[in-house]
Amino acid sequence: MAKSDNQNDDKKRLPRKDLPPDARIETLAVREGLPPTQWGENSEALFLTSSFNHPDAATAAARFANEEEAFVYTRFTNPTTMMFERRLAALEGTEAAIATSSGMSAILLLVMGLLKSGDHIVCSQSVFGSTITLLQAQFGKFGVETTFVSQTDVGAWRSAVKPNTKLFFAETPSNPLTEVCDIAALAEIAHAAGALLAVDNCFCTPALQKPVDLGADLIIHSGTKYLDGQGRVLAGAICGPDAIVNGPLMTTLRGAGMTLAPFNAWVVLKGLETLSIRMAAQSANALQLAQWLEQQPQVDQVYYPGLPSHPQHALAMKQQNNCGGAVVSFTVKPAQGEVTVPAPAVLSDDAKRLRQAAFHVIDHTKLCSITSNLGDTKTLITHPSSTSHGRLSEDQRLAAGITQGMIRVAVGLEHIDDLTADLARGLDTLNA
Repeated sequence: MAKSDNQNDDKKRLPRKDLPPDARIETLAVREGLPPTQWGENSEALFLTSSFNHPDAATAAARFANEEEAFVYTRFTNPTTMMFERRLAALEGTEAAIATSSGMSAILLLVMGLLKSGDHIVCSQSVFGSTITLLQAQFGKFGVETTFVSQTDVGAWRSAVKPNTKLFFAETPSNPLTEVCDIAALAEIAHAAGALLAVDNCFCTPALQKPVDLGADLIIHSGTKYLDGQGRVLAGAICGPDAIVNGPLMTTLRGAGMTLAPFNAWVVLKGLETLSIRMAAQSANALQLAQWLEQQPQVDQVYYPGLPSHPQHALAMKQQNNCGGAVVSFTVKPAQGEVTVPAPAVLSDDAKRLRQAAFHVIDHTKLCSITSNLGDTKTLITHPSSTSHGRLSEDQRLAAGITQGMIRVAVGLEHIDDLTADLARGLDTLNA
């Protein structure tokens, strides 16, 4: 959004909805945004336009020069997109937000906007596979160095700091192991080093976790996931201080164009209205599913922060509003006999048997959707080693704790008894 140089000139500032200052997250999710147009629509308007008219040439010049706040060009200014940004910032408790075309483009914008050749990032080794590839392979080509460390070892983060460290990047809980990092501890280390802490809040969303309250500087979102909630569109966002969001990040987005389309912004904006309700219901389902999985003889281990058996259970309950979230991962015991499923030759025989067992369970589901997305109202199931983390080497996967026997379930809103019955079909016939 083009901004006025005079921050106190309200006549040049686009208005917000007049909401009580103490409005709670459920209210903000429904009401925050822009006032209605002169037509008085109750549902937020969708502005499908590439550009905006100006009353005269002088006004156009002032707006393009950022001397007056106005909508100029949809690559960086659009009312529907701004409504989504303002609503998400209100939910996260940050000064501002900037929308992007996907979650990965949000990370791209973050690094492009804030770092330069010679800078250094400390990043969890448990982040999404594409994040590892983007930071290591792509930004590495341009002289931005990344050190990957254990998600949960605070000492490893501290030891990885260099004089040129500018950014800490964490994803908590992680994908797919649901590892939880200590946000407050990482913020303290990052700030002592003069670096910023960015937290990917995709799994929890502000309905369950607010990293900024724990010291994080920037919040990353894949709006494709729980913010939309129904698997309809791609979207991303960065939430943070106004000086960063509407400073270097906006400057970079305006030139580079990793822009969120107005239609996608409108879809996610409407998805936010039910965010708290969905997250509560899906998390309740996930807890019951995780408890059930722990009782199954063919399940080797269950990864879910809401379980007392989770290594970071106490921390998760503190950071995540006493809720484990809606993603459950588990590993199955290896299949017996001959390996019949496709498997890379580099895998050991034991790894191939684990892969075969995981494929067996997934392929016997009738209700779950076999897809690598998450955050949908429908329950989604995937094999991370061959999908979301398939482009990593086996050594990289194992370093992150992702084995061939791991299955990730993003729990939806179906009845819990139907979900357990669906997984039981494969588990009960494994090695039968």
